[in-house]
Amino acid sequence: MKRQEVAELAGSVSLGVWAALGVLAVVALGRGGAPLELDHDVLAWAVDHRPPAALALARGVTSTGTGALPYALVALAAAVAGRTPRQRLTAVAFGLACLGGGQALRYAVMELAHRPRPPLADWATHASGWAFPSGHSTTSALVAGLLIVAVSLRAPRGATALRLLIGCWGATVGLSRAYLGVHWFTDVAGGWLFATAWLTACLWGAARWFPGAFFAAPDASLNNQEGSCAPRS
Repeated sequence: MKRQEVAELAGSVSLGVWAALGVLAVVALGRGGAPLELDHDVLAWAVDHRPPAALALARGVTSTGTGALPYALVALAAAVAGRTPRQRLTAVAFGLACLGGGQALRYAVMELAHRPRPPLADWATHASGWAFPSGHSTTSALVAGLLIVAVSLRAPRGATALRLLIGCWGATVGLSRAYLGVHWFTDVAGGWLFATAWLTACLWGAARWFPGAFFAAPDASLNNQEGSCAPRS
């Protein structure tokens, strides 16, 4: 896909997802942030289905969506995706800036939303701060998206199973927050939408203003290969 096509697609997706997030925010934050019927149903199911093994697994999964690990994964994937030292450095800077900027903006949105979390009696792990959008869900979805982009740049015609595995991890971290009772399901959905909107906005900016970071090397390599096969006069 050409640079201009990537920019146009990312920009269109970002605008659409920001709009969807706005609609969800209006619905979820109405009536003082009171939970929806779906939120109650998901929490009730989670509280009734918490065997010790499932709780231990959920706590383990949810721990991968915070702390230094997400940043380390993004930096490693970006370094692997780059084809030249300059490209690797630019990709790492882009990935970390996208993740860090998304975290800062998400925190600001949480403070503005001021949505309360589910009742403390239903919590099965520690949590702090406001509820919407879910921080773990946002972080894991952003990281998963950046990892998928990195894999796609490195292996555009393969690694489908790896992409699916990464996507499942990102979704599972978000779902673990609702299962452990520290977020309403709409908080998790808000985190997914926020991450998607922010990531596609970052990709739009990268494709528009820093095309050489991700597009120049493959194109140049292809041109060199074609030139090497051409007959010499």
